[in-house]
Amino acid sequence: MSEQIPVKNVTPAPAKDNNTVDLYASRGTIYTRAFTGLFRNVRMAGGAWLFILYFGTVWLNWGDRQAVWWDLPGRKFYIFGATFWPQDFVLLSWLLIICAFGLFFITVFAGRVWCGYTCPQSVWTWIFMWCEKVTEGDRNQRMKLDKAPMSKEKLLRKVAKHSLWLLIGLATGLTFVGYFAPIRELLGQLMDGTADGWAYFWIGLFTLGTYGNAGWLREQVCIYMCPYARFQSVMFDKDTLIVSYDPRRGEHRGPRKKTADYKAQGLGDCIDCTMCVQVCPTGIDIRDGLQIECIGCAACIDACDSIMEKMDYPKGLISYTTEHNLSGQKTHLLRPRLIGYAIALTVMMLCFAYAVAVRPLVQLDVIKDRVLYRENEQGRIENVYTLKVMNKDQVDHRYLIEIRGIDGLVFEGKHEVTAAAGEILSLPVELSIEPEKLPSSANEIFFSVRAIDNPDITKEADSRFIGPSVR
Repeated sequence: MSEQIPVKNVTPAPAKDNNTVDLYASRGTIYTRAFTGLFRNVRMAGGAWLFILYFGTVWLNWGDRQAVWWDLPGRKFYIFGATFWPQDFVLLSWLLIICAFGLFFITVFAGRVWCGYTCPQSVWTWIFMWCEKVTEGDRNQRMKLDKAPMSKEKLLRKVAKHSLWLLIGLATGLTFVGYFAPIRELLGQLMDGTADGWAYFWIGLFTLGTYGNAGWLREQVCIYMCPYARFQSVMFDKDTLIVSYDPRRGEHRGPRKKTADYKAQGLGDCIDCTMCVQVCPTGIDIRDGLQIECIGCAACIDACDSIMEKMDYPKGLISYTTEHNLSGQKTHLLRPRLIGYAIALTVMMLCFAYAVAVRPLVQLDVIKDRVLYRENEQGRIENVYTLKVMNKDQVDHRYLIEIRGIDGLVFEGKHEVTAAAGEILSLPVELSIEPEKLPSSANEIFFSVRAIDNPDITKEADSRFIGPSVR
């Protein structure tokens, strides 16, 4: 008996005419059966939490504005009490990297649980399959309905199903756009027809996208379009938790009576009921071994456990297990790659939290005039700059502007300015100095702004003061 998880070769057979391989197989309709079980309940709880988070957050207020609002025209991004600007987008890059490492960590530990439980494609697909069940019936009823000729009943059921799909797609698209345009105002504008044309476009696009992906494409997205299905296998090892069928216990398969002595007949625990296939959202047979189409949703585990319970057999014929466990060896929870991902993830999360906590609430940019220098009427060497001061806080501040770097430098311009919350000030500044006090022809200087009412809010930027060559 093999001590490895059996793997089925699902590569399409070469075409007879030109010996080529068809990389895309024609899609057959997958009719999933309704089922109950532990992992279904876990998935429903996780999906409900994601739905509440996605559809509920957009309705929360923070003061006089929407709590989470990506204000693209104003170039402001509000997340509850924090305001982020395009200059803070490096934080978004780090957040995406952290999410990627988190996905790598969970994949090494427990396989494709992200796909099975929290991926939006999977969550919305399960919702759409529920819509099929309530409008067209369970698996056998849907199969019978599709084979039947068109009738009034069939038309009504189909219209009801697609109407629910479109309604969910519309809610999804409207909520998504609501994160970029305050949803309460957006709804009123949509009702009276005064919304911007782009709002209609994006709502329509996401409505059709949700309808197409979760209603029609479904497993095709996971199998052919999602890159994660392709590269996640390189992160598996023999201690990774995966959904697997135990052939040592299940083979040979065959139907039998509940009271039969199936061991004497040379049969295993698998009664070949195909329930594991009928509940699979990607239509695979997990008994054929680990396959790229498996999204780790554990639907087959729930279905098989229910059959084992009815037969008075031990549960776990299909289970979350490891290759080492299947072969009778010890599973190692802690291993170098998992520990490495955990350390990297922890360090990055701490650094990200620190960066968010200490990010400056004022931005200072210094733009030097294209004229390198000039000599004024008093014979002093003069450089001209433009200071861009951005108040990134949510309250008004009065700032003190200071310059350092060269002794004897005279600052001509406003020393104190007031900036409203979110305001960007453009300030012309002239610096001059006596030629004999210049240390060199190019001198480093530093501009700084500091909030008078809060000294902790400060920012510094460097530039150059240019003068004639010093002999």
